[in-house]
Amino acid sequence: MQSSIVPRTHPVVWAPAGTPAPVDQALISQYERDGFLVLRDVFSPQEVANLQAELDRLRHEAQADERPEIVTEKGSRQVRSIFKVHELSAVFARLAADQRLAGLASYLLGEDVYLHQTRLNYKPGFHGKEFYWHSDFETWHIEDGMPLPRALSISIALTDNTPHNGPLLVMPGSHKHYVVCEGETPPDNYQMSLQAQEIGVPSDENLHRLASEGGLVDTAGPAGSVLIFDSNLMHGSNSNITHLPRSNAFFVYNAVSNAVQAPFCQQPPRPEFIATRRNVSPLKIRSNRAEDFLPS
Repeated sequence: MQSSIVPRTHPVVWAPAGTPAPVDQALISQYERDGFLVLRDVFSPQEVANLQAELDRLRHEAQADERPEIVTEKGSRQVRSIFKVHELSAVFARLAADQRLAGLASYLLGEDVYLHQTRLNYKPGFHGKEFYWHSDFETWHIEDGMPLPRALSISIALTDNTPHNGPLLVMPGSHKHYVVCEGETPPDNYQMSLQAQEIGVPSDENLHRLASEGGLVDTAGPAGSVLIFDSNLMHGSNSNITHLPRSNAFFVYNAVSNAVQAPFCQQPPRPEFIATRRNVSPLKIRSNRAEDFLPS
C-alpha cells in the first residue's frame, strides 16, 4: 500500500447545532480548527496528589508483573505503559468517567461515549523513549475496525509536562487529512508497536507536508492540565533525557454508534486490553471530589 493523503470528509465536532458546550465556544472552534486543546488547572493540586499516589502504586505493582497489559521500555524492565487501567484501578475508573473529561468528550462526539482504550504512560527521567509520528485513527481503523474518526483522546498530566521532558508534539490541522501509511500490517503488530512504532508509519514526504502546512506545537502543561486531541491528529513525542519524569493518564473515548467492527486488514482483532469490543455500553458520567481519587 502506497503512502497518500486523503482529505477528511467527516465532522470534527459532532455536537448538534445549538447544543450547550461545556467550555467556552471559542475553545470548541479552536479544537475544530487545530484538532487539539490544552486546558490548564482542570484538576486541583489535591486531586493531582491523590492520582499521583495511585499512579505510583500501580507502577510499583507492575514492576514484577508479566501480564500483556504491562508494556516495558525496549530492552529493559522500566514500565512504559499500563493498559486497561480503568479495570485495574477504581480510582482511574472514576477519573475516566469524570464530567470534566467524559462530559466534554460526549459533547465533541455528539452522543454517548464508551472507553475504547485506557492506559497510564510513564516516561521516566533519562530513560523514557520516544514514540514516532502517527495518527491513532489510522491504526484504530485498519487494525481495530473503527468505522469513522468519531473518537478522541484525553491526556491528564499527572506530573509537569515541560517542553524538555518529552511532551506530546502535534501538527495543528493535520486531523483534516487521513494519511494512508505504507506497507501491510504483519501478524501481532501491536506487540512491537507498543514499544516502538516502526511499521505503518507516515512517509517522510507526507510528514514534511503536514508539518509545513500546520507547524509543530508541544502540548506542555503543569500537572493537572488536560490535553484533548482528535483521533486523526498527527502526533508523537521525543525521548526524555532530562531528570524530570513525565507521567500521564490517557483515555480514549469513542462514540457508541462508532463501536469497532472487523479489522480492515487481514489480521485478527487486537487484544481486548488495547481495543475494547465487549463493553461498549454508554459510560456513566459522574462528578468527583478530591477524596474520590484517594488510592485504593
